[in-house]
Amino acid sequence: MAHYSGRDYPALAKTGFVLGLALFVVGTGSELIGHAMFGALPQWENTLFFALTIIGFAVGFASPFVFGIIMPLTE
Repeated sequence: MAHYSGRDYPALAKTGFVLGLALFVVGTGSELIGHAMFGALPQWENTLFFALTIIGFAVGFASPFVFGIIMPLTE
């Protein structure tokens, strides 16, 4: 398979998945640990951890499809 644009799609797919997984783990882990250690958290922290979880899930789920399937087919 020739690379015309010089992009390394497998590396981008793997990096995107790992980044999404890291965001998801940080978001859910911080929320669980925060509630276990401190009880009720301020609302802005709940919002931040929830946003990290959702963004991490979206990035981790979409990155392999975009950079592993769609982008190489359009090249």
